[in-house]
Amino acid sequence: MYPDGLKNNPTKRTPWIILERERIFIMGRSIPENPNEFYRPVQDWISGYVQNHTEKSKIELGFEYINTSSIKWIFTILRELSEMKEIVSNASITWYYERGDEDMCELGFILRSLVECPFIVVEVEEMNRSRYEKILSKPS
Repeated sequence: MYPDGLKNNPTKRTPWIILERERIFIMGRSIPENPNEFYRPVQDWISGYVQNHTEKSKIELGFEYINTSSIKWIFTILRELSEMKEIVSNASITWYYERGDEDMCELGFILRSLVECPFIVVEVEEMNRSRYEKILSKPS
C-alpha cells in the first residue's frame, strides 16, 4: 500500500486516520466493531512506510475513548514504528489527551515507553473534531 496515503474519515466508532509521507495522524473515538478489519490496513501501510521511508515523520495520536482491542492495535503500530531506521532522529510522536482524563494521560506514558524517539504527552482542553482540525492545520 505504501507510498500511497491512506485516509479514513471519523465515525462515531472509528478514529480519523491520515497516513501520508511525513505524517501519521490517528485521532478520535476507537471502538470499531471489528478492530482487526479496521486496523489491519493501517498496520500494513505503516509496515511498508517503515521499510521505505527517508523523511522525518510526525506521528500524532489522541483519543476521546479507546477500547482494549484498539489499544492492542496501537501497541502493534508503535512496535512497527520502532523498527524505523534511525527512529531517534527520524520520528517524533505527540500523544494528545483531554484535560482531566487521567487514563488517557497514563496510556500516553505507557506508549512512550515502547519507542526510542522523541515522544511528548500533551494535555488539551477538549478532544473533538475542532481540536483534530487544529492539529491537522499545523505544518508538518
